[in-house]
Amino acid sequence: MRTIDLSLYLVLDSGLCAGFGMVETARAAVAGGASVVQLRDKHADTPLMIETGRALKAALSGTGALLIVNDDVEAAVAIGADGLHIGQEDMDAPTARARIGDDMILGLSVETEALAAGVDPAIVDYAGIGPVFATSTKADHKEPTGFAGLARLVRACPVPAVAIGGLKAAHVGDVFAAGADGLAVVSAICGTRDPEAAAREIAENIRKVHR
Repeated sequence: MRTIDLSLYLVLDSGLCAGFGMVETARAAVAGGASVVQLRDKHADTPLMIETGRALKAALSGTGALLIVNDDVEAAVAIGADGLHIGQEDMDAPTARARIGDDMILGLSVETEALAAGVDPAIVDYAGIGPVFATSTKADHKEPTGFAGLARLVRACPVPAVAIGGLKAAHVGDVFAAGADGLAVVSAICGTRDPEAAAREIAENIRKVHR
């Protein structure tokens, strides 16, 4: 199993990022301490995902931050992204792994203890666990877990876990106390007046937890 820094995982939202654009938001967030950037755009077709993804890859080159593509296997491969993230409704993990090969990172969303326990560490590199809280950035999300539920899912999961769902800088301590390896954020960075400062605040809180 490869080592991935999931500590501050930015999920881009094209609507929230409209003011700066997704590429500039990602660049600023990584400068502030984001370790992973996920390209998620439910309204974009594959050619647009590839175009945006290639621009993101160029912007993040040399930073050490990972670029993950949500759902779109064809785009992830064409971009040469670091990884692909899939949900339970997208495709099964073995199929995704076969499509992306052995070298690309594969992330999988899990919302229940049974799904968490069923993750195959030979196929999946990390799990996105949540939603911790209800969030407007994903209308069809499952029942929120809260931090107690997050802890149960993390314990059941055999791979590193990143928490997601309505999380802000103030939640860093609770996320890591629940055993997660990081937190994924959307609106806590996207759409803020200063994405770099927003990311830096979260990153500083993470460093305090890990002192």
